[in-house]
Amino acid sequence: MAAQAQADHIDQGRVFEFDPLAVRYLAHVRVEKRLAPRTVALYAADLQKLQTSALAAGVSLQSVQNTHIRRWVAHMHSAGRTARGIALILSGWRGFYTWLGREGLVPSNPVQDVRAPKVPKPLPKALGVEEAVQLASFRAEDAHPIREARDHCITELLYGCGLRIGELVGLDVQDGKDARGWVDRQSAEAHVLGKGSKKRSVPVGSKALAALAEWVSQRAQWAKTDAALFINERGQRLSPQHIRVRLKQRSLQAGLATPVHPHMLRHSFASHVLQSSGDLRAVQELLGHANITTTQVYTRLDFQHLARVYDAAHPRATRTTPDK
Repeated sequence: MAAQAQADHIDQGRVFEFDPLAVRYLAHVRVEKRLAPRTVALYAADLQKLQTSALAAGVSLQSVQNTHIRRWVAHMHSAGRTARGIALILSGWRGFYTWLGREGLVPSNPVQDVRAPKVPKPLPKALGVEEAVQLASFRAEDAHPIREARDHCITELLYGCGLRIGELVGLDVQDGKDARGWVDRQSAEAHVLGKGSKKRSVPVGSKALAALAEWVSQRAQWAKTDAALFINERGQRLSPQHIRVRLKQRSLQAGLATPVHPHMLRHSFASHVLQSSGDLRAVQELLGHANITTTQVYTRLDFQHLARVYDAAHPRATRTTPDK
């Protein structure tokens, strides 16, 4: 069995000689836990990395301490290994020392409280100002007039108010005891029910109000008894999936290179308001974020905008080829 474990791992043409404890553990996961051969091979690769690190540090596998593990994690991170990759390696090491503990071979698990570096949160996808305006202004001339009025209004409200898709589909034509949300055209405000059943009001711009007035005047031809603001041809409230499909199609018809989803318009709304105002607290209120740290991600988008402006405008930002 030891020969089999060694033969599974060849390093630059040489058979890697596993520590006897590693060989026993691999036999355990292969025979007793009945893990798939591919999974066992991954465990073996993790143990090979652990044993190599321990050998370089001059310690045995049983003598590895928490400080060793943290140092090796730091080395892997600085060498460019991804946080996910480090987390998987730590999981393999943690399982090995858990087994050693059950066998009474180590007093404690040195990997127990070690975590991989946090994965940086990806920036939310947002349209540029020109792209957003291009989409919001788009009118499909050959489309069904009622459907076109509805889809145009949906786009204007998503981008103009920064609504979540759930808030949008929850809008009713008018206020009522069962209404989750509605748009007061007189005061130019949308009243919505957000996450955690929190109510908030957001301003509605003139373009969105005009689109809303056009849609409401057309809506009566489809309306039956449903109080929903946005309905289909049968008079039923639109589903979130229906809106996602329609918006994706509309963005491609408008000539945008990237298919647009509803939350992308919310991100665009937040980013563009922040670019213009610099008021993070106001953007937090408009989006209905309970914690401002959620809103702060848009400052990174704002910095990207400033960096592009710098590259385009500052005379020292343009790289020129020196005269020869």
